[in-house]
Amino acid sequence: MSDAPQVPTGVVIPTVDGKPSTSALGRAVVADALRSVAPDWAADAAATRDWRGDYLRHFHRLVEAGLPSREAALTVAADGLAALRSRMRYRMSPDTAEQPLEAAFDAPAGDPLRTVTVAGSGEVRRELVVPYRGERLHGASLERQLDAWVAGGVIEVSCAEALRTVAANPQWLALEGRPVVVLGAGAEMGPLTALLRWGADVVAVDLPRPAIWQRLLETAHRSGGRLHVPVAGAAEGELHQRAGADLLHDLRRVADWLGDVDGAPVLGNYVYADGPLNVRVAMAVDALTVRLRSLRPDLALAFLATPTDVFAVPDDAVDESGRRYAGAKGVGRLRGPLRVLSGGRLLAPNYPAGRYPGINDSLVPQQGPNYALAKRLQRWRAAHERAAGATVSLTVAPATRTRSVLKNRLLAAAYAGAHRFGIEIFEPATSNTLMAALLVHDLHAPRPAGTHPWQEEAYAAAHGGLWRGPYAPRSALGIAVLFGIGVARG
Repeated sequence: MSDAPQVPTGVVIPTVDGKPSTSALGRAVVADALRSVAPDWAADAAATRDWRGDYLRHFHRLVEAGLPSREAALTVAADGLAALRSRMRYRMSPDTAEQPLEAAFDAPAGDPLRTVTVAGSGEVRRELVVPYRGERLHGASLERQLDAWVAGGVIEVSCAEALRTVAANPQWLALEGRPVVVLGAGAEMGPLTALLRWGADVVAVDLPRPAIWQRLLETAHRSGGRLHVPVAGAAEGELHQRAGADLLHDLRRVADWLGDVDGAPVLGNYVYADGPLNVRVAMAVDALTVRLRSLRPDLALAFLATPTDVFAVPDDAVDESGRRYAGAKGVGRLRGPLRVLSGGRLLAPNYPAGRYPGINDSLVPQQGPNYALAKRLQRWRAAHERAAGATVSLTVAPATRTRSVLKNRLLAAAYAGAHRFGIEIFEPATSNTLMAALLVHDLHAPRPAGTHPWQEEAYAAAHGGLWRGPYAPRSALGIAVLFGIGVARG
């Protein structure tokens, strides 16, 4: 057996000195995104040698550089997208050379994907019910919890209002005539389960792995909705053994299949992978998005933004954070000596006083620059397409105890200790139901056009308390880990 490294195929990271380099890619993309609006910051990004160690400040600047005007923010987004699209590559096989990304849609497609529709035999639920801490919140109990989350600074007022609007219009839940394409159908944070429960049509895309599809098909059978499954033409066997499509390697065939979806479809991006693979998959989805938008001008887009990123936040969030800092209790009583001993690094205030809008920097170093780039790509695409007139739902989702997070022991410990700082970590069933309901809201009551992209991102955010908490998140991270490490081990 050869010890030679396996050559990646499909959508790939460009090579530098014969090897793929996500650091070179990230450095170049951030520099290009900043160059038109902040040339000094662009030069600093381009000259950064330790990208993994220094990427945090550059991703912060990507937001700060766009604040002066809507045009500046959209320029950063457009230039960042162009930089990624021009650099990412496609390789058909290990023996062929890298080609421009567009070559993915010229590759031989093979047998076309065909659709198998699974109609559920369960009851269609026509009420917004949110599972939460062993209860099923609806009606008055949901109203009370929304009030509690707002009072605790866990969600924005606009988030509570949007959820109340959906609860008051249960006929919206089935999304009649709006099939939702769920890319990453098996993702814990995706809306598939909730949408099927509400009787919607869901077009599922995920890897051809039988375990994934067996679970998805069982969910579909229990629901009142319809699941549309991609199947390779020549495949044989049980449906869960035949279903699936690979976005990295089969973009042309997936695009051809989705181009024929009936109705006014929604393309929902819920994909995730670890490390460099996350950038590759995110870019494959972005290329697919551009392709389908050219074929289907009626296509709506849906994204979930991570709260562990950098966001501009409303003035009242800055003010509330300041009040919480001034009146902090518990470990907050020790912030004076802790800040002295740490040289000001521990328990720093969340925002500088009097600066509006505030910039909440909740990037977590352990998640790394590849995760940051993949998530920023989605935000750039959302801003760019919304400005072009598309219906776009991008919502900041709360930190959630997903398997992908909890396998990182440090993050698991931080999540276990986060409540000490007023941060609520959600369970997947709660998060994905809330986010599905916010998607339903955005498809029926689009957000006002022409506002600054930061305001569009802040609308209906469910950040879990990161925006309104007293402390800059990274300045409390280490202490949260210490509080939570025993719980996480248990």
